[in-house]
Amino acid sequence: MNLDFTQIIPSIPYILQGVIVTLKIVIAAGLIGFALSIILALFKISSIRVLGWFADAYTSIFRGTPLILQLMIIYFGSPQIFGFQIESYNAAVLAFALNSAAYISEIIRGGILAVDRGQIEASKALGVPYKKMMWDIILPQAMKNILPALMNEFITLTKESAIVTTIGVTDIMRRAYIVGGDKFSFFEPLLIAGLIYYVMVVTLTLLGKALERRMRRSD
Repeated sequence: MNLDFTQIIPSIPYILQGVIVTLKIVIAAGLIGFALSIILALFKISSIRVLGWFADAYTSIFRGTPLILQLMIIYFGSPQIFGFQIESYNAAVLAFALNSAAYISEIIRGGILAVDRGQIEASKALGVPYKKMMWDIILPQAMKNILPALMNEFITLTKESAIVTTIGVTDIMRRAYIVGGDKFSFFEPLLIAGLIYYVMVVTLTLLGKALERRMRRSD
């Protein structure tokens, strides 16, 4: 093996700058996707069949096609579809948000259905409006039950964000690839990128466990 990390060390700060880019995409996509997933989950349990069909079709499409395909359609297809080029960062956020919404909506739907049916019946008996019942009673309980699954989805989103390098976003992977091309040595910077992702995932895992313990103590 012919490894030389000494020539890569000066470029580590440049690669680390990609962490900010990655986190911006993941956080923005996660928040948008989470908000959209709540709407989709409510559609799926709605008594209005059209809403349920729409939510099921949406989930089927985004879960049944590769994320990288969705990303490329939004980015490379935007000039033909919309008449203008969506910026790479915006395309990444949009693709990840739409994709994660499909997965998270199923998690939330399962969490809502897992709440004791008696809670719903009691709320109806007390005359609590449907929106208030869902927002103040059902969803908070569902969130406690599905927190581990939500954190797992967020971690998956963080790792999958590496594919944004295919549309030129200067994230961790892209910067590692640039450094590799500049130094004519790709293994070392890619290994460093892998280490950065690993540290991010471990950190998120620990934060998720801490949040889960805190929510359990608040019961």
